[in-house]
Amino acid sequence: MALPAKLQNDLKQFQRVQQDLQSAAQQRMQFDMKLREAVHTLDELKTLPDETSIYRPIGGLLVKAKGKAEVEELLTEEKETLEIRLKALERQEGHLKEKYSQMQKELTEALDKAGADGSES
Repeated sequence: MALPAKLQNDLKQFQRVQQDLQSAAQQRMQFDMKLREAVHTLDELKTLPDETSIYRPIGGLLVKAKGKAEVEELLTEEKETLEIRLKALERQEGHLKEKYSQMQKELTEALDKAGADGSES
């Protein structure tokens, strides 16, 4: 049974939404992991004495930081940025899930109808 062109197009769009949803979920997991790492590093940094030598990465190099406060400030900014990006990804993922569910419902109905129409011929 050949599917109508519109239904084939809808299936392709559905597959794209599915891929976008998987991609958003992977990105969300990556940002969540980076956020946890930043929070953990900040917590560990708070336990160190102020006079401790601390190094921070700049590209492929480790450079001695001016002080603990500098690194705390950088990590706090990174944490806040990650939180914002994570919330945006969660919203995007939520919208994609809704779209995916709606398309899945519509496609199931269309395929059932196409199957019923095709069997009557």
